[in-house]
Amino acid sequence: MKTKLHIFKIVAKHLSFTKAAEQLYISQPAISKAIKNLEEEYKTTLFIRKRNSIEMTLEGKSFLIYVNRILAIYSEMDEQFLHKNETFPKLLNFGVSTTLSNYIIPKIIAKFRIQFPETKFNIISNNSENIENLILNEEIDFGITEGSISNPKLQFEKFIKDEIVLVTNATNNSFKKGTIDIEKLHIIPMIEREKGSGTKEIIDTFLFDNKIPKLTCVVTLNSTEAIKNYLYNSNDYALLSIHAINEDLLNNKLKIIDIKDLSIERWFYFVKRTGYLSTTVEYFEKFLRLSYNL
Repeated sequence: MKTKLHIFKIVAKHLSFTKAAEQLYISQPAISKAIKNLEEEYKTTLFIRKRNSIEMTLEGKSFLIYVNRILAIYSEMDEQFLHKNETFPKLLNFGVSTTLSNYIIPKIIAKFRIQFPETKFNIISNNSENIENLILNEEIDFGITEGSISNPKLQFEKFIKDEIVLVTNATNNSFKKGTIDIEKLHIIPMIEREKGSGTKEIIDTFLFDNKIPKLTCVVTLNSTEAIKNYLYNSNDYALLSIHAINEDLLNNKLKIIDIKDLSIERWFYFVKRTGYLSTTVEYFEKFLRLSYNL
């Protein structure tokens, strides 16, 4: 039952069986079966299936409230009973790309230390290239980076799917319909990350693969926070992770300009040396994945 409720929550989050399957690493038929079983068990329709999408019914929205309560209790039970006698190293060293270190990892680490208060963390925040070099030099045990390079000495495992979107100051009315054609993308003034940034690598590769002309970069900065602070005071543009701008969208500081017929997606990966084995790292990876999914 716990698994089916978790599947329902992820489907409700994305309103997509496909995206839920990608996040949970299970097949789409398995997702559909779990939802169907819940609907049969509780004799109600949770989602309305349309041609290319789904939406929650009123019963589904009510059901989600109970699911959130139940999963929260399951999580508390696991922390209280399943792992109460487990120990963890006094210090854990790992590296994280800047996007994750600013917007995702701190919340998960805070939760982890409730369960293991004796564990301290030394988290190195840097661009993907530098994190991967630290792993290769055995200065840290593992990392979480953007993109996936073809280095046989490194092993990559998918963690979080991300979308890179075009953003600008919320007061910028240059594109009143909130959309831009691909043909105009290389004309507008862009703020970019530095060389070695995983985000920049993903963007450059995507543009090259889709035969889109090189962007007009007017300023290069070495962090997403620096780019956002620039955009607060400018009508220029930047391609940033959706994870990095949630608060800015809510506070009406930045807005998304939709690029017609274009979607830039990428994965964040767990990275470690090929052949490296550690039960500590394995457990921590599972904790990160579960905490993010919940």
